[in-house]
Amino acid sequence: MAWFCPRDGHHRWAEHTFEQLPSAVTVCEAVLTELDHLATKDGVPPSAVLRLVEAGDLTPIPQTGEAAQLRAWLDRYADAATDFADACVVRLTEFCKAAAVRTADRDVRSYRTRFDEPVQLLARFPV
Repeated sequence: MAWFCPRDGHHRWAEHTFEQLPSAVTVCEAVLTELDHLATKDGVPPSAVLRLVEAGDLTPIPQTGEAAQLRAWLDRYADAATDFADACVVRLTEFCKAAAVRTADRDVRSYRTRFDEPVQLLARFPV
């Protein structure tokens, strides 16, 4: 979110972090939806997210067939402030072992994969 919204308090950190990446950012479709919704509220045009997909800066990974794993993770974290997009991000980390989640969301520190491994983070806060 911070990467798209110049008014976000973490924008400079996010912008710098994403500039350091050697290739496109892998993202799940649920995050694209959430990002579009929240960025629009911050005055970013709704088409901005899809422009990055078209330019190859964001690579959406569909999670068709992952409903059982996503539901299990959401059930596991039912008492936490999680959502479908969080579940999808954690599931992506299970596919892409070398991936690190770039986030300013402190809640992600407590998330674990179905293998009970911590989610690898590149975060604005101490991890």
